[in-house]
Amino acid sequence: MPIVKYPRATEPLWHEWDRKAQKCGLRHTVYAVNGDQYTGEWLDNLKHGKGIQVWKHTGAIYSGDWKFGKRDGYGLYSVLDPVTKEHKKVYTGWWENDEKCGHGVMFYLGGERYEGEWSCGLRSGWGRMYYQDGSIYEGQWLEDQPGGQGMLQLSNGNRYEGGWKDGKKHGPGKYFYLDKGQLFEGTWAADIPKCGIMVDFGRLEAPAPTKYPIPKV
Repeated sequence: MPIVKYPRATEPLWHEWDRKAQKCGLRHTVYAVNGDQYTGEWLDNLKHGKGIQVWKHTGAIYSGDWKFGKRDGYGLYSVLDPVTKEHKKVYTGWWENDEKCGHGVMFYLGGERYEGEWSCGLRSGWGRMYYQDGSIYEGQWLEDQPGGQGMLQLSNGNRYEGGWKDGKKHGPGKYFYLDKGQLFEGTWAADIPKCGIMVDFGRLEAPAPTKYPIPKV
């Protein structure tokens, strides 16, 4: 009885080449076509785990966690100072789906700084902002602006406590004029006090009190 031999099915070579090309695990620096470079861990040809990304065009660096090709987890983002040619820290904190999310600290030009919560790359939740003029806002944020309840303390010690909307005083609130020893309690709309009551508040201890006290009604 004759024996028939069938040819063994062979896998196309490109299958093997593709498996070898797939990046998985820890790799040395991998360069993109545009000059960007990444050093770190991979999974199924995507950045996944710990890694450092350097953008050639801007010189920016991200060092931290990755998940399926996107910044996700804890990481530090820095940019190159064109004057000093050194990297300056811009953001350190948590990321999700390539955007700031969770608790983090953002450093702005002029020495301003935000410490607090983020959502979808925007300041949202509770946070504290240190402004260049020396004032400090502490309270709730919504879509990158003060929104909800919060306190703004000015560099001269005066402060506002109350409602905020779209980054402006809005709703019931109190404004302490500690330099004059007065307190205004009332309602604001778009940063403008609409109605309220002004009373003396620590007038005798104020550095620049009014000439006459407010008469009691």
